[in-house]
Amino acid sequence: MSTTWFDSLKKSFADVPVGADNTISTTEFLDASESLATLFDVLGSKAFTPVKSDLLGNVKKLRDRQLAAPTESETVQALSLNELKAKKHTASEGLLWLVRGLDFTVQSLRRHVNTPTEKLSDSFRGAYGSSLGKHHSWAMGKVFSLAMGAAPDNESFYKSLASVPAGGSVSEEDKTKIQEQLTREVQALENIVAILQKFQEQPEAKW
Repeated sequence: MSTTWFDSLKKSFADVPVGADNTISTTEFLDASESLATLFDVLGSKAFTPVKSDLLGNVKKLRDRQLAAPTESETVQALSLNELKAKKHTASEGLLWLVRGLDFTVQSLRRHVNTPTEKLSDSFRGAYGSSLGKHHSWAMGKVFSLAMGAAPDNESFYKSLASVPAGGSVSEEDKTKIQEQLTREVQALENIVAILQKFQEQPEAKW
C-alpha cells in the first residue's frame, strides 16, 4: 500500500482539538490549514497558485496575531475576540476569508466523495458558486475559474494523491485507502467550518 498525500500532512483536520464548548485550538488549526493548502500543489497546475496563496495569506494574518498576543490566542475564537477588543480586525478578517476558502475546498471535496464520477473541475465549479463565488469580485472570479478549469481528471488526481509515478496506475487498495482518508478529512473539516461560521455570525465576532 502506497504512502498517500494524507500520510504526509503535518496536521490533519481530523486531529485538530475541538473543545466541549466548540473552541478550536489555534496552532493545530493553522497547521492543518497550511497542510490542506498543499492539496493545490497536488492538483498539478500553476493556475491553482492564487488559490493556495489566498489561503496561506490569511493563515499568516492569524499567525501574526498569535505571535503578538500568544496568551490571548490559544483558541481561534479567543484570538479573534481579543483582537476585536483591541479595536483591530486584521486577523479576524483573515479568519473570515480563511473559513470561506476552507468552505470552498471542503464543499468541492464533499461533492467528489458523494459523486466520485463527477469531473473534479465540475466539483470545484459547483462548490465555488455556493461558497467563495458569492463574495468575490468579477476579476477574482475569473482567476478562480481559470484554476478550476485546470483541475486534473479524477484518475490523475488519485495518482497524485497516491504518489504514483508517471505511467503507473492506482491500485484498488490504494484507491480505497485514499477514499477513506478523504472522507475522514472532509467530515472533520466540515465540522470545523460549521463551528467557525456560527461563531462569526455572533455580534461580538463582527467589526
